[in-house]
Amino acid sequence: MARRPRTRDELVAELRALGSDRNRAGMARFGIETASAFGVPVTAIRAIGRTIRHDHDLAETLWATGYHEARILASLVDKSQWVTRDQMDRWAADFNSWDLCDQVCGNLFDRTPFTHGKIVQWAGDEREFVRRAAFATIAWRAVHDKAAPDDGLLAYLPLIERHSADPRNFVRKAVNWALRQLGKRSAGLHAPCLALAKRLAESDDRTARWIGKDAAKELEKPEIRARLGA
Repeated sequence: MARRPRTRDELVAELRALGSDRNRAGMARFGIETASAFGVPVTAIRAIGRTIRHDHDLAETLWATGYHEARILASLVDKSQWVTRDQMDRWAADFNSWDLCDQVCGNLFDRTPFTHGKIVQWAGDEREFVRRAAFATIAWRAVHDKAAPDDGLLAYLPLIERHSADPRNFVRKAVNWALRQLGKRSAGLHAPCLALAKRLAESDDRTARWIGKDAAKELEKPEIRARLGA
């Protein structure tokens, strides 16, 4: 659907009109920060994104509004080849919710020229949502980067093991997600990921043990083994 370009303020007004208190309450029940949210479903944000030409400057101005949905829209409006290292750090520092983190990483950050370096950097960052961004980006890269060789993705297993004892809810779930997605990607990744999952499942650390048991349970499913020929 061809439409004239909209300004930042017009897009924010459009998002605001689509929001509802009921949706905001639902978001809050799922642990999403709603102080800056209108209560717009992600499907509606994506529908708006499909009507907008990619525009890096517009993405930056949408991000600067601070509104939850405007920031998700910013990740759809921008393009990975336009993203800078500084931008990735600035936006990651603003993450205040798991869904914002995951949407930006999956819509944009997992395909930049700087993705690998930022994964390594962010994994070592003590801020909860910045560290989550590292492992969310690994998970999304396992899904989206079809050309990535197994050897390159195997390099993330030491990061997963190193941070498997981080007990913070939004970190441990992302570490688990990354391990599961890597293990489901190919037969070459399945075996080492399952081996790591089983090793973590025997850990003395409660968080690492949960990550390992949950990942192993999924990676050992017959349908996954059959699909991968594992």
